[in-house]
Amino acid sequence: MGLFDWIFGQFIDVIEWTDDSHDTMVYRFPRHNNEIKYGAKLTVRESQMAIFVNEGVIADVLGPGIYELETKNLPVMTSIEHWDHAFNSPFKAEVYFVNTKRFTDLKWGTKNPIMVRDPEFSMVRLRAFGTYEIRITDPKQFMNEIVGTDNHFTVDEIDEQLTNLIISKFTTILGESNLPILDMASNYEKFSQYIEEKIAPYFGEYGLQLTKILVENISLPANVEEALDKRSSREITGNLDDNIKYQTGEALGSDKGGAMGDMIGMGAGIAIGQNMAESLSKKSLDKHTPPPLPERNSTMYYVAINEEKEGPYDLRTIQLFINEEKIHKQTLIWTEGLKDWVEAQSILEKNFNTMPPPLPKI
Repeated sequence: MGLFDWIFGQFIDVIEWTDDSHDTMVYRFPRHNNEIKYGAKLTVRESQMAIFVNEGVIADVLGPGIYELETKNLPVMTSIEHWDHAFNSPFKAEVYFVNTKRFTDLKWGTKNPIMVRDPEFSMVRLRAFGTYEIRITDPKQFMNEIVGTDNHFTVDEIDEQLTNLIISKFTTILGESNLPILDMASNYEKFSQYIEEKIAPYFGEYGLQLTKILVENISLPANVEEALDKRSSREITGNLDDNIKYQTGEALGSDKGGAMGDMIGMGAGIAIGQNMAESLSKKSLDKHTPPPLPERNSTMYYVAINEEKEGPYDLRTIQLFINEEKIHKQTLIWTEGLKDWVEAQSILEKNFNTMPPPLPKI
């Protein structure tokens, strides 16, 4: 180092940092041989904190303000006081500026599909992605746990680790939710809040705060989405037969269909002719078809079989059950007009008398 460099090195330092990178989390102030001079001015702006490191040990953490480094507990010895070390001070100090603003619009997403059970579609694979926001709340812990001696630490250096934390917890939450896939879109906000609560303590271990996390989309594989689109199309069209008739009618009335329209029209004409023929044939048959037989007895009965209520049955069915000995004289029975259940013989005595006598023993 030249004489003039050494002389200017003894002047009072101005230590400050302004950031225009938008992604720098920690920045070490550059200083020749890490020497901080007596009386140096340290400016810490809002949304910043300064970490003072003396001989590899964090000595102090300073908030926003202007500081004059001249107290006895700070390493502010000048080089000129240590001529026996060739004007190189053995008391080394470093100043790290920590950016405490929010770092927003950080991306997270699943690298591989997540296999989950679905009430409607059995097993499906899902992908999810979104954004999150963080800020440094404990600069000392963040320095010790993450930054170390990195002189320019950016969001990209920790983004992948934080994303892995989010995805690991999101996978567990998604698996435990038991929500149908079709209902997930209405629960993105709940997912976000629940994930934030579960993951925040892990961010705190790094000296960070997870200020917000958003689930932007949960998607299905392309082939499953295509199948859902087809199913939705069928639901929208309603009755398939009516939809076909409507489409063929449109084709018949269109003059822009060309040869294809003519073919569709011909096919539609044949189909309509067949429908008309079937309709006329049905009407002709209906004229010669006798009306249905009148019911002799429209009374319906409920029966207590094996202590279970069965029915209602008409009288023909009741007679069949009596013949098959499913209904006995003491079987409880009820029909409209009765206040309570009664024994079958009290209202159907003649039906039991029609049963043949038992076969004689040989």
